[in-house]
Amino acid sequence: MDLYRENVFSVLFIPFLMIPNIRWDETHFGKMGSYYINRTFFFDVHPPLGKMLIGLAGYLSGYNGTFPFQKPGDRYGHHNYIGMRGFCAFLGSCLVPFAYLIVLELSKSLSAALLAASILIFDTGCITLSQYILLDPILMFFLMGAVLSMVKYNSCAVRPFSAPWWFWLSLTGVNLAGAIGVKFVGLFVVLLVGLNTVYDLWELLGDLSLSLVTLGKHLLARVFCLILLPLVLYTAQFAVHFAVLNKSGPGDGFFSSAFQSRLIGNNLHNVSVPEHLAYGSVITMKNLRMAGGYLHSHWHLYPEGVGARQQQVTAYLHKDLNNLWVIKKHDSNTDHLDPSCSVEFVRHGDVIRLEHKETSRNLHSHQHEAPMTRKHFQVTGYGINGTGDANDFWRIEVVGRKSGKRIKVLRSQIRLTHLATGCILGSSGKTLPKWGWEQVEVTCTPYVKETPNALWNVEDHINPKLPNISLDVLKPSFPEILLESHMVMIRGNSGLKPKENEVTSKPWHWPINYQGLRFSGVNETDYRVYLLGNPVVWWLNLVTIGLYLLMATCTIVAIKRGAQLTVEFKELSEVLLHSGGKIMLGWLLHYLPFFMMGRVLYFHHYFPAMLFSSMLTGITWDTLLKFCAGCLSCSMGKRVYTYGMLALMLLIVYSFYLFHPLSYGMVGPMASDPNSPMAGLRWLESWEF
Repeated sequence: MDLYRENVFSVLFIPFLMIPNIRWDETHFGKMGSYYINRTFFFDVHPPLGKMLIGLAGYLSGYNGTFPFQKPGDRYGHHNYIGMRGFCAFLGSCLVPFAYLIVLELSKSLSAALLAASILIFDTGCITLSQYILLDPILMFFLMGAVLSMVKYNSCAVRPFSAPWWFWLSLTGVNLAGAIGVKFVGLFVVLLVGLNTVYDLWELLGDLSLSLVTLGKHLLARVFCLILLPLVLYTAQFAVHFAVLNKSGPGDGFFSSAFQSRLIGNNLHNVSVPEHLAYGSVITMKNLRMAGGYLHSHWHLYPEGVGARQQQVTAYLHKDLNNLWVIKKHDSNTDHLDPSCSVEFVRHGDVIRLEHKETSRNLHSHQHEAPMTRKHFQVTGYGINGTGDANDFWRIEVVGRKSGKRIKVLRSQIRLTHLATGCILGSSGKTLPKWGWEQVEVTCTPYVKETPNALWNVEDHINPKLPNISLDVLKPSFPEILLESHMVMIRGNSGLKPKENEVTSKPWHWPINYQGLRFSGVNETDYRVYLLGNPVVWWLNLVTIGLYLLMATCTIVAIKRGAQLTVEFKELSEVLLHSGGKIMLGWLLHYLPFFMMGRVLYFHHYFPAMLFSSMLTGITWDTLLKFCAGCLSCSMGKRVYTYGMLALMLLIVYSFYLFHPLSYGMVGPMASDPNSPMAGLRWLESWEF
């Protein structure tokens, strides 16, 4: 216990005193904590709870939200970062008692619980992740909290509907909301709890002593505590998120124009514009893909050899006069702003022409190939003073509207179909070369798909003949912005790309501890921190997974064959199959899904699964040694069990002694240098410390 307290103290205080610099993804999550303190809107691919808690910890500890968090290695100086790191470190240190209590509840063995807890205490990877301003310790805290609550309410099954039963069941729901609210991978623990609940209800269904009314109460209790309660809490997190972040910031451009109109300081906030589109109106059109930009043109032509040598049309991420277009009838060049002309509204299904205001050239497409995207058509500006040809005609359609309906500013999602070729105007998201001013490519795609790339909305709208309305009337409701934020997060997650010089990995690398992540330091004078699991611990966990499967298979076969087991062996078999099975299922659910993911993956994604493999190690070795002890005489069996557990503990502690500089900072020559104190510990060539 003294050793445990010493390590918790180290996790909580040593990094703050020795390494006062930004480490790894602190650039992201520390900065996001600052955004909450300053109430500045930003975008992240993860739900908001983790960043909100980091911001709250910083605020309560005296951090004023002014540190820029520009790049790893920058010194914090006088800025108070300790509260945010301390908060994450505290939650990370809670994983140890959580693992202890979970294994103790499942196995009823103090030794198994101590072994599982020791693995987490002395794992260099868990310590490293817990030292800094990151989402991982927060996620793992809620994940382990959910598992602990689940096994606790399972243990109260003999007293259903008692106060402890309701407490643990409700706390499971709270922790599930917390896990999903930090990262979407929290859904894996939701699935674990869901499968456990289905199994419980199936067992209750087979209990003929229970009435249907009682079964209904059990079902409703779980629906309320494990479905409705987490949903309410999860939704409340976003309500707080949107209420706090009410000022315009770097996240605006990822969201729709209607969403941006909510934000104080955004150019759309408290603006008055005409509500419905009319011929003669001057408009800007924003693409609905994430960071899609405004439909834009300029005097520059496409270079020789890039389609037709006509005026470039691009998507531009910033406000600009070259984003302005005049909407006109396809077969008329009448000035609809003339006082003698009556107002005529643009309607769903109309064939229109868009004339670029600055250059008087029409939005045009033809069957020349787009500059960057193969099999897409080039989009250009064509004609003189609005006079062009039939390739300038577009049918304007509103998603989900009937023919003849008016088109609303901000709210209507517009699709422009090229009349001559049938292709659809869209933004590919690809950046053009320098001849295109590194703006975003606009193409006309012949592949008709209902994607944000091919959808637009009208943002700015100028028409002196129409009455203005406040955009407050068009602001989206909370359910709409909740849905939009999730769509943007999902698209952002699927589109994640590795940063320059960043070490990505594959799921098969993780259990074998194949390669770590450099958190900080590149030379001999830096405190170099390297995220790598304690090799002995991780390889022991990996061997244990195979050992567990072998033991479980043998036990199932023995029971199936009718082997006569003693009472003690029956209890051990129950622990191995039932309790160990739950933990094994948790490992599988938190590991296997990554093989099916298309997004970029990193080593730290394995740590939730590592928690389960560590608990499985405690249960499996405790059960194995007890099986062995049961086959020997009483005195010999006790010695085998005691010495076996002691040997495992000492091996874990000694390996931590060898590798602890990975977590607390290495100085001097790199491990590739024979004179480095870490040289003999570089057991794999892929380790880069």
